[in-house]
Order: sequence, then C-alpha cells, then structure tokens
Amino acid sequence: CGTCERRCVLQVGQDGFCRTRRNIDGDLFTLVYGDVSSVSANPIEKKPFFHFWPGSYALTVGTWSCNFLCPWCQNWEISKYPPTPQNAECVEPEQLVRIAIKEKCHGVSISFNEPTMLFEYSVDLFPLARREGLYNTYVSNGYMTPEALKALRDAGMDAIKFDMKGGRETYREHCGADIDVVWRNIAESKRLGMHVEVVCLLIPGVNDSDNQIRETSRRHLEAAGPKTPLHFTRFHPNYKMTDRPSTPVSALEKAHGIAKSEGVLYVYIGNVPGHKLENTYCHSCGTLLIQRYGFAVAKYAISDEGNCPKCGETIPIIGRYARQ
Repeated sequence: CGTCERRCVLQVGQDGFCRTRRNIDGDLFTLVYGDVSSVSANPIEKKPFFHFWPGSYALTVGTWSCNFLCPWCQNWEISKYPPTPQNAECVEPEQLVRIAIKEKCHGVSISFNEPTMLFEYSVDLFPLARREGLYNTYVSNGYMTPEALKALRDAGMDAIKFDMKGGRETYREHCGADIDVVWRNIAESKRLGMHVEVVCLLIPGVNDSDNQIRETSRRHLEAAGPKTPLHFTRFHPNYKMTDRPSTPVSALEKAHGIAKSEGVLYVYIGNVPGHKLENTYCHSCGTLLIQRYGFAVAKYAISDEGNCPKCGETIPIIGRYARQ
C-alpha cells in the first residue's frame, strides 16, 4: 500500500495496519470511501489554522480508524474503531460539496480521525470543491507517502495542519512511527506551495520538557521556516491517559517563550480561551492584528493588502478575513 509510510504489504484477504485497506483477490481496496463518521461546519480556527482564511468555516468530515497508536487520542471514539463497510452509507464527493455550499462554508476539511484514511475520497473531492470556489484542507499526523502528498496537492489541497507528537522516542513508544517522516512531509508541503501550520499537543511527562520543546522549535525552523505558525495546545485527560493532569497554562507559556527565543516568529498557545497568546501580533512591531476568543475572531486589523496598519510589514496570512 502506498498511502502512508508504513507501506503495508498485504496478502490476499489481509487488512493493512490502519484497517482501512484490504487485499481482495489481489487488488487493493479502500474500505472507507465516502464512509463519513462525523460531519460539521467548523471555524477554521478550530483546526487550528490561524493564518489561513481567518474567520471562515470549513465543512469538516472524518471516517474511521487511524495509522497511529496515540494513547491520548482526542477522537478515539472513531479513530480506534475499524470501519464496517457492510453498514456504511456512502456520501459521494458531489453530495459533500453541495452540503458545504448549502451550509455557507468557505471550504472543506478532512479531519477528526487521520484524513489520510480518506485519501482516495480526497483526490476525488478536492477538484470538485475547488471548482465551486471552496478551499481544501487536511488536519493530519503527516505520515502519508511523498507520492500521496503530491497527489493531494495536485488534486487541489490548499493547506495542511501537521500534528507534531513530540520527539523521536515519543513517536516510537506511543505512536509506533518515525518522526523524520513527519518533518520530511512538513518540508515537502512547503516546497509544494501549500499553507502549513504545525501543532504540538503538550502532554505532561510525555513531550513537555524544555529540551523537547527546543528541539521541536529548531526542527520547525529547518523544515517550515520562521514565519510558519507553531502552536502549543493544552492537553486534557482522555482515552488511555486519563490519569494525567491537564497541561498547566504556565507550561504552554514557557513553551511559547522557548520557541520565540529560538526564532519562530508566530507562536501560539491553544485550548486556553481568551489568553493573549492566542492572538496574532505583528512580528516586526508587535501590534495586535487578530484578537481571538477560542475559535472566534473578535478583532481583525490587517489591511486589505495584507499589511500591518502600524509599520506596513507584510503579514504571512493566506486569504482575506471572512467576516461573518
């Protein structure tokens, strides 16, 4: 299977690691095409995308299962369960585009569980959505093959948010994966011209050490560059990690400071509604440009030309503000 970097070799009748691909009589089939487990119209800030069409809404869908093992999964009710094709009702790509238009969304997003599970569906959906003036996004663990990533871009994917789980040992122990694949795909997505944002769910005792945050910040600079947003978001106990505390806000603030000191220009903290570090400030003069409360935009001060109104610096944000 060439969908993700596990590259499973399947015997007849066998399912892949993710349980969404099956060898049937020598041919490889997806078991989740159009099998939508969840659908909702979400603010783009919920992904979170902070530098991509602020204030807009994306019709967001997911399916079943995942190619990672994360014990802290926030969507385990769907990501830890295999598909049941015999009970599925397919939502065709054309139908999903019609729903997005009806719900007055500005784009579509594949999310909730790992969107690479819907790779074939995405390749069919994205050209249809783009034809109707909608943007296309992924909220991903970033473990697709380079061939799959390029196919998504060629189909019309505009932006991808990467979940960065931590360091090498975190990936090996908790995800059963190789961190270098994810950094490779972050760099490749930038090279291919897609908008990229990177998010690290900061988990106490797993990936919150100063050294780990510093390493993440440095690799972020190497792969994505200083103007690419880096988010540190708050963990809450879930799935197999209900015995751990929520991330202290002070730990998120410290991570923010480390990333800024390393040279990342746009660093955010998340899951702390109303915190000043959820806002966007000009990287040149520090002017407040976008004030957020949770997933809502409370203030937007960037000029129509994309500049800071005080110093004139160009702000790296894709798309105009979608005022509601």
